[in-house]
Amino acid sequence: MIVGGGTAGWMAANLFVKAWPESVVKVSLIESPDIGIIGVGEGSTPSLKRFFKTIEVAEEKWMPQCNATYKTNIKFSGWSPASTLQEYDHPFVSQLDIFTKSAFFSNCLTRRLHGKVTTNPGSFFLNGFLARQGKSPVVPANFPFDMQYGYHFDSYLLGNFLRDVGIQRGVIHIQDRVLKANINDFEHIDTLLTEKNGILNADFFVDCSGFSSVLMQKTLGVKFKDFKENLFNDSAVVMPTKMSQKIPVETQSITLSAGWCWKIPLRTRFGNGYVFSSDFLSPERAEIEFRNFLGAAAAENECRHLKMRVGQLEFHWKNNCVGIGLSQGFIEPLEATALHLVQSCIELFIEKFNAGKFTNAERDEFNKKTSERFDRVRDYIVAHYKLNTRDDSEYWRENRNNMKLSESLFQILDTWYRRRDLTVEIERQKIASHFGAESWHCLLAGYDAFPIFKSSNDYLVDLHKIQKINYFFEGCALNFSSHRQSLDYQIEPN
Repeated sequence: MIVGGGTAGWMAANLFVKAWPESVVKVSLIESPDIGIIGVGEGSTPSLKRFFKTIEVAEEKWMPQCNATYKTNIKFSGWSPASTLQEYDHPFVSQLDIFTKSAFFSNCLTRRLHGKVTTNPGSFFLNGFLARQGKSPVVPANFPFDMQYGYHFDSYLLGNFLRDVGIQRGVIHIQDRVLKANINDFEHIDTLLTEKNGILNADFFVDCSGFSSVLMQKTLGVKFKDFKENLFNDSAVVMPTKMSQKIPVETQSITLSAGWCWKIPLRTRFGNGYVFSSDFLSPERAEIEFRNFLGAAAAENECRHLKMRVGQLEFHWKNNCVGIGLSQGFIEPLEATALHLVQSCIELFIEKFNAGKFTNAERDEFNKKTSERFDRVRDYIVAHYKLNTRDDSEYWRENRNNMKLSESLFQILDTWYRRRDLTVEIERQKIASHFGAESWHCLLAGYDAFPIFKSSNDYLVDLHKIQKINYFFEGCALNFSSHRQSLDYQIEPN
């Protein structure tokens, strides 16, 4: 029994019915018809591409219905004004980048050895090049390399789409309000008391009830570990604006006085949001700053204010219940990790539930790996704030001066500044499955976070120039069409 719908609940339902035949596991989902779902523009990592491949739904089936676009890159602006780069790219890594990645790593080492060479991350990955040209990452039939990319979409529409797919494939959909969860003598959830359907039984429960965490926290008493000590943001104000003539193929992340703004391109509009800390800025002043940032586009639009609870549960699986989505934890959306964590947790749960033959035998291993995933994503997000060079507000200075870092993050930064091999350190820590060496090089080089030298050596080898990487990508990009052309191709003619 899945309690709660939305994207997390229906992702779980669809993966469950795909993994287990109805003769083995019967999947039900109960959601209240009077609880609204926050339908903001949202971005994903490439894992969502794998999700739709797993449940066998083609892009042309779901993307038009969810106002979805392609995403090749995140562009960060204003995070390190002291840098030689006022903005930098974090592109998704594709198969073809094997030809250029080593040049990027080598140039980053050269730069750490005080050589003046190219280290802009977007110059070494095809998706960064496609983002600058506004081209779709969709692979043409004659292109012999696999492309990795994410999506932008309306989260409310995606939840509705996955609901329809799930019901069609056998998920029992119950629209009702859960009044109470009843516990048996073994401290397992026994039944649910509902408003219209009375008592509902299940063997295992999945908590997708959002921040309220009805089953995991309120019923089973699982404690919540707050990340407030090094992730300050707890609020957001959101607003849609009109789409421009050209639909970008990247998310923008732009800093303001007490946080950052996202700009996510959907087919018909931009989704905008200002993520900030209420300890440094009131919601009223945040809205004023947000409106000023958006300019005339925000003149007649209403804002919505949201609260975020950043952290994770002490245990993600307790007794006969597992938390998925906001009920288990949340890390602010800076690197679009929300759905990635949802999907990876569902997949891991399926793996461990199978391995334990539908018992709790693998529960501790699941909890250990899931907590590790949240912690490592947290480290990567914290690094964005720790490395900032803004000096125009107390918020940014407090973030930069914050020394409450994990040992893992300390070791990564120490390796980088001591000019050691970052790839080896990430392999030593066994954390490449969270954010790999490519992502860490993009972040550190994008911030221009290199050791400071009094003079630089202009004679060291710049592999970006020698290997003519721009020329290489220009040729590759000829195989790809514009973003809008790819999206229009998905629309069936009347």
